[in-house]
Amino acid sequence: MAKISSRSVLLTLAIGFSGATAATVAGVPAAPLVGASISVSIAALSRLPVGIPDLLRNFAFAIIGCSLGSGITKQALSQAVHWPISLLFLALAVSTIILVGSWVLARFYGQTPETAVLATTPGVIAYVLAIASGGVGDVRTIIVIQNIRLVLVTTLLPFILTHLGFAPGHVQPQVSGSLIGSLVVITLAFGLGIGAQRWPIPASFLLAGVLVSGVGHYLDLVSGRPPALLIFCGFTITGSMVGARFSSIPMGDLRRLLAASLISALITGLLAVGFAYPVAVMLDIPFGQVFVAFAPGGVEAMAAIALALGYDPAYVATHHLFRLLLLFLIVPFCIRIVTRTVREL
Repeated sequence: MAKISSRSVLLTLAIGFSGATAATVAGVPAAPLVGASISVSIAALSRLPVGIPDLLRNFAFAIIGCSLGSGITKQALSQAVHWPISLLFLALAVSTIILVGSWVLARFYGQTPETAVLATTPGVIAYVLAIASGGVGDVRTIIVIQNIRLVLVTTLLPFILTHLGFAPGHVQPQVSGSLIGSLVVITLAFGLGIGAQRWPIPASFLLAGVLVSGVGHYLDLVSGRPPALLIFCGFTITGSMVGARFSSIPMGDLRRLLAASLISALITGLLAVGFAYPVAVMLDIPFGQVFVAFAPGGVEAMAAIALALGYDPAYVATHHLFRLLLLFLIVPFCIRIVTRTVREL
């Protein structure tokens, strides 16, 4: 990744925090995440020099992971006996989203099967780009379709769930822990995330935060979630990162792939709804909570939305961990299946 100048970082943070603050004052759902995403996206499309360095991005992911992990208590995990059904439906949802979404891109938008599968795979853009960098699929197309879907899901999902009456969730808000204690937990998670970078693990800093914080809360070594100011910063930086993705995409590519990107986002979103609804009914879990766990967005952004809307952190964290492991296993098989299907037509 190209080095980002200090001036660009300061500009991005100024725009992101301004958007997050304005959205908070306006009462926007998941305000820091959505406000920063929209404001920095506009700046990026206006070709202002915006960007978030890896160090700052990873620290924000560690904060969000620790916030998720704070909900992993003995009481919360007592409900996990009902989750295998939900995880089974998630596996079916992810597989269907990839196969159907990629078939549409290959059949109607002229994409190669490899490009279509990697562009449709939800929530692990670092993993799919690692595959694409080895000569599988068109990297520029994958980046555009993935990023447009990510921004759409991140900015629209909180509005949709809130205005349709599916948010906030029913989980009792946690009391904030001490600033010093939270910083210690976040620092430990950040260090674990650095160590995990030796292996190709997507969302390693988020997962490290979930692990460190979750173990600490389960063993009653720590209590409470990080203070509101830290969470606000984590959400804002994550939203700014989402918006800044547009800065490196040529406008010609955006125009050329806009229709395919919108159709891809619509199809994958509707399929996620189709699988989330029966799970919510069968297990008596809020539909919005299940949908966020199933939604075709980035892991970090979906985790932030779940926290902002008050959904069960243990449920959301478990499903995102499962989805990451699942995608490692099924993406190569999906490429073979879609390639064979397209060639037979």
